[in-house]
Amino acid sequence: MTSTPNAAPNTDLGNEPVTVIGLGLMGRALAAAFLEAGHPTTVWNRTPGRADELLARGAVLAPSAADALRASPLIVVCLSDAAAVRDALGAHRAELAGRTLVNLTSGTSDEARELSTWTSGDYVDGAIMAIPEVIGRPEAFLLFSGAPKAFERHRDSLGRLGNATFFGEDPGLASLYDVALLGVMWGTLNAFLHGAALLGAAKVDATTFAPFANQWVGSVTGFVSAYADQIDRGAYPAEDATLETHLATMKYLVRESVAAGIDTDWPARIQALAERAINAGHVGSSYAGLIEVFRGRA
Repeated sequence: MTSTPNAAPNTDLGNEPVTVIGLGLMGRALAAAFLEAGHPTTVWNRTPGRADELLARGAVLAPSAADALRASPLIVVCLSDAAAVRDALGAHRAELAGRTLVNLTSGTSDEARELSTWTSGDYVDGAIMAIPEVIGRPEAFLLFSGAPKAFERHRDSLGRLGNATFFGEDPGLASLYDVALLGVMWGTLNAFLHGAALLGAAKVDATTFAPFANQWVGSVTGFVSAYADQIDRGAYPAEDATLETHLATMKYLVRESVAAGIDTDWPARIQALAERAINAGHVGSSYAGLIEVFRGRA
């Protein structure tokens, strides 16, 4: 079913009309959350056939990208990358005037800044720190940056997707937070997978290891808070253990990996980072002293 999406009237809940462009797994979850919250929701996707379930729930399918943009004051875009955003909307940029484009497409901070100057309307960049299944629930959180007045104007609507945090007018900050947090995730998961492989060599199931890993990850959050304060102060006192103490234990991790016949790349990289920091003069520093390696100063 396709209909021409003139801006739909607000519902009894007083929710503003929203357009969602891009109906992959995440895009469909975003549109579903808006519908669930009572927003008149227009959708558009370059590939047809992905809107059927949303249409059954009350969404309106725009016949074109231009119609989709004209339908609502708030345009939420979730596509594969920044190039796809420009390709989908480039011919219709004039339609964005007077509207707010919220870009939830993954990308770099520079791409976000470029898109903020590219659009003819207000621009807010965003990052989704959740899987599609939890969009619209309290455990979902989203990060935003860009035009402050535009974000405030649509804060309630964007809050329908999850907990929304705004970082200021630099449109690139949300993307920077996104990749930084993903790095934390990948680092944690890589460490867990390596540990599961190491214990698996001794016939220990990953499900047996997981509760201990989770408990330890919770303990590590205390180190994160303490080291964040040291980083901001630019001083790295060894209040728990020195880098040399860490390095000695890292060598055991490498040796155990060799003995178990599992890949040593992950623990060897950790050891190499600590050695670089110590060789650069951070003898006696806490683990936070490694920040200078990542900053390229060691």
